[in-house]
Amino acid sequence: MRFYKTILLPLLALAQFALGAEDYYKILGLNRDATDKQIKSAYRQLSKKYHPDKNPGDPSAHEKFVQVSEAYEALSDPESRQIYDQFGHEGLKQRKQGNGFQHHDPFDLFSRFFGGGGHFNTHPGQRRGPNIEVKVSVSLKDFYNGGTTEFTWDKQEICEHCAGTGAADKVVHTCPSCGGKGVKMVRSQFAPGMFTQVQMQCDACGGRGKTIAKRCPVCHGDRVVRKATPVTVQVERGMGDGTRVVYENEADASPDWVAGDLIVTLVEKEPELEEGARPEERVDGVFFRRRGDDLFWTEVLSLREALLGDWSRNITHLDGHVVRLGRKRGQVVQPGHVDTIPGEGMPVWHEDGDSVYHKTEYGNLYVEYVVVLPDQMESGMEKDLWAVFEKWRAKKGVNLHKDSGRPEYIVTGERPPVHEEL
Repeated sequence: MRFYKTILLPLLALAQFALGAEDYYKILGLNRDATDKQIKSAYRQLSKKYHPDKNPGDPSAHEKFVQVSEAYEALSDPESRQIYDQFGHEGLKQRKQGNGFQHHDPFDLFSRFFGGGGHFNTHPGQRRGPNIEVKVSVSLKDFYNGGTTEFTWDKQEICEHCAGTGAADKVVHTCPSCGGKGVKMVRSQFAPGMFTQVQMQCDACGGRGKTIAKRCPVCHGDRVVRKATPVTVQVERGMGDGTRVVYENEADASPDWVAGDLIVTLVEKEPELEEGARPEERVDGVFFRRRGDDLFWTEVLSLREALLGDWSRNITHLDGHVVRLGRKRGQVVQPGHVDTIPGEGMPVWHEDGDSVYHKTEYGNLYVEYVVVLPDQMESGMEKDLWAVFEKWRAKKGVNLHKDSGRPEYIVTGERPPVHEEL
């Protein structure tokens, strides 16, 4: 019998795939070597995408929501995943029949994963948990090219061991002291023959209206636990400093409320060349300055280059392409002059991103020139330059002092008194 079972289960597994039973990995959009983290991330995204609250009147979305829940339920448990990998749906079916196990309600699974009542919309009397705000530093390079960044935070989650009951056996009893109300009336005498009744929180159940026989060994009766939770943030091209990315219902979870939102604010970090960076990462663009959709760069020129031209520069942009600067011989660059290079700024962010519905546009790159004069010159060089400038000054020179209209002589003696207006 054991031999036939060993042979039969793999054959049944092959048969079900041949008959078109949809693979759980395919439902979640994963490969069969997916990690637990990837399985959890896929469920987080797909369950929210197909949740009936977000797709009212769409029966196909409801069906997909149920399928995603079943796939996550099977693959998130190591033992059931191993059975599924070996024997497929039929293996899980036989396991559940043998253990008397039933499928969890998909909304219950969603509730345990995100907190709350399994729905996005809060119902009358249903509390909503606080939002959590987190700041994440992003380099200008990632704002330009797009990419992903990850951070980890200490998230409160509903205890899976006791399903948020706080009880070791998952059984919750109505508090006999308050009858499940969480409060009770306390009668006290404040004067002879005079009494008053005050409503107070039930001290037996702490106001919950429920009691348990034995505390859960994992959460110690708190019903929630803290876990280091990784979050992957997608940085889209052209997003700006201060952009807020909202993850609905992914803040701290609790059986007592619907989880609030996790709000991630993207903050541009100061430019730096990381130690050990590869040559292709050590680009000039790391030190661009950004203002909106435009970029700014300062280029240093020598006196000869500014005065006589005949020079060129290559600036390596944030994505590695080269922007060429230069002047022909005889073209003068004034200190502080700014060149405008259209289309070399930041990508202009759009909600459609790079798609058939949207063509990416770019801001401008502004290049400011700074001229550096030599601190000192060799004697021969100084004499040659003096002779050249004196020759041309005698022919076409301008006397800036004379043209300014300032006094031609120095007045000696005491300074005249300063007149103040009262």
